[in-house]
Amino acid sequence: MNILRHKASDADSKHAVDANRTYVIEPTPGWRMIDVGELWRYRDLFYFLVWRDIKGKYAQSVLGVGWAIIRSFMMMIVFTVIFGRLVNIDSDGVPYPLFSYAALVPWAFFSASLSEGTQSLSRNAAMLSKVYFPRMILPLVAVLGRLVDFGFAIIVLFAMMAWYGTPPTVWALAVPALVGLMAMTAAGIGLWLTAMSIQYRDVNHGVQFGVQLLMYAAPVVYPLSLIPERYQTIYALYPMVGVIEGF
Repeated sequence: MNILRHKASDADSKHAVDANRTYVIEPTPGWRMIDVGELWRYRDLFYFLVWRDIKGKYAQSVLGVGWAIIRSFMMMIVFTVIFGRLVNIDSDGVPYPLFSYAALVPWAFFSASLSEGTQSLSRNAAMLSKVYFPRMILPLVAVLGRLVDFGFAIIVLFAMMAWYGTPPTVWALAVPALVGLMAMTAAGIGLWLTAMSIQYRDVNHGVQFGVQLLMYAAPVVYPLSLIPERYQTIYALYPMVGVIEGF
């Protein structure tokens, strides 16, 4: 009994020392690879934040997920009237409403993910100062949370294809790859910008203004065929050009 009592007291004292130990978390210098294992260990927090983002977005909203459709649909109507009817931009033989909405679906996802991802760290500053978790989770949550909106918008796209008598071809099998490229592009740029926005608050204002300009730099209201062929290779360096043209 004395031996067990001594062992128990030694264990208690060891735990007491560990409880009083201070752990300092510091950034590692230089470049390093993404710690996928650490992200996996915090997967429960990741799922919770994604669910919180989805629920909070449509809480106390009459239209709910309908907002995911209305924004792109109304922009499609405006583009159809201005660029399809008044300016009469060629849409490569596709009905212009279908042409513009197919481009607006990925663009709406990209622009919203970029805007929310850039502000993700500054918006959650209170939580970041109280508990440790991989900071990469917050920009990624902003991207994955927008996939719900994207899913509803895709349903409307297929409904419009049925309305205009445009059945999907075998190239529709490439949609998952395009969605992956679209999500990775938004996440990659968002990770850079959200880190910069902590140091320079001008980044948040610049992104809100920049996404408006970037939309007209992508083939949303006009087809890729309007770009001179000698410039198309350079133009394709803009990642969303390939995604939107793929759609």
